[in-house]
Amino acid sequence: MDIKIYESEQLKEKLYYKKMESGLKVFFIPKEGYTKQYAIFATDYGSIDNVFVPIGEKAPLEVPEGIAHFLEHKLFESPDNNLFDKFSKLGANVNAYTNFNQTAYLFSSTKNFYESLSLLIEFVQNPYITDENIDKEKGIIAQEINMYMDNPGWRVYFNCLKAMYNEHPVKIDIAGTVDSIQKINKELLYKCYNTFYNPTNMALFVIGDLSFEEILRVVEKSQKNNYDKVEEIKRIFPVEDKKINTKLIEENMMTSAPIFYMGFKDWENGLRGEKLIKKDLVTNIILEILFSSSSAFYNDLYEEGLINSSFGGFYTGKESYGHSLVVGESKEPKKVYERILRLINEPAETLLWEDDFNRIKNKAIGEFLMGLNSIEFIGNNFIDLYFSDFLLIDYLTLLESIEYKDILERYNRHFTEENVVLSIINPLE
Repeated sequence: MDIKIYESEQLKEKLYYKKMESGLKVFFIPKEGYTKQYAIFATDYGSIDNVFVPIGEKAPLEVPEGIAHFLEHKLFESPDNNLFDKFSKLGANVNAYTNFNQTAYLFSSTKNFYESLSLLIEFVQNPYITDENIDKEKGIIAQEINMYMDNPGWRVYFNCLKAMYNEHPVKIDIAGTVDSIQKINKELLYKCYNTFYNPTNMALFVIGDLSFEEILRVVEKSQKNNYDKVEEIKRIFPVEDKKINTKLIEENMMTSAPIFYMGFKDWENGLRGEKLIKKDLVTNIILEILFSSSSAFYNDLYEEGLINSSFGGFYTGKESYGHSLVVGESKEPKKVYERILRLINEPAETLLWEDDFNRIKNKAIGEFLMGLNSIEFIGNNFIDLYFSDFLLIDYLTLLESIEYKDILERYNRHFTEENVVLSIINPLE
């Protein structure tokens, strides 16, 4: 049956893999004795994929912002409109999400797993899109967009992205805009669907006390096989200048206290696989050392009343973009910004002590091992890493391989005044 088995001695886990005839990649981690099962069926397609060459065509197509998210909503449509009821009757909880890089459909269950898996595959692979249900959805998503636009936490985040990025579509709201979704039609939705929901661009991950042979049988039976196989989808991204777009975006909204996002735009892009994941891990360790509640800097600002417990930092990045964000609430966000600028101008060795590095690295190892008790944690992280060409079972080995010199080198390249921006939402006067 051409099944591959990857084994991790460290994690005491096995990962089963088979590439189906259609091109779909199926992965499975057995969890003996677990009562809960989880499946996630995902496509390597997110909100940033707005310019691409559709399957069977030669010219690039630019589609409206928010179309990936719109398509996710539409796949839950069926002629009888009772998909959620069907899953509920099987004892399964179904859900979906769209982010910048992928769209995923998932469910958890404690019984009737194989029937639920069949239903998941069938509805994702059988879109029911009509002019009528598109028009209805536009109203629903427009309300959703307006709700987010009225959310200060959402606005301060996207303003920060807009300040960092000149052209890259990561600065655009995942749901698009009220105007952009009005341009979505049935033909464009099917072009996106036929291109990105091709099995060669998708992966199915399953975890639980289950049989891989039975999983494969369900997949084989449920899958449509009339897809044109495609080796690679041509996605087109604008050339993004290393320079930031603007230093500051400041707005006033209904909020009890000023909130801020400080962003460091990443210049070291174009990475995949182990190099990309290592950069992510190293940068997050640096941010934890500098800005977590155990840091001297955090405690100094906290004692001065400049920040509260919402303060912290994290890095996120993929092949074509990346950024570190330092966020929080403050009565004087510009003062916090100035203090951080002063901090990053100090030599790395005086800020990033090796003892702190070892402590934070061990904490990260512990948190990852704790996460492995959750099948949702495993499933969601597996898919995210897989679409970056990395396997979850290699994560611990990579994390353990990070050395002190790695964080010093990354710090000096990434945290500079040239690549930093500030987004603030102030309370209405």
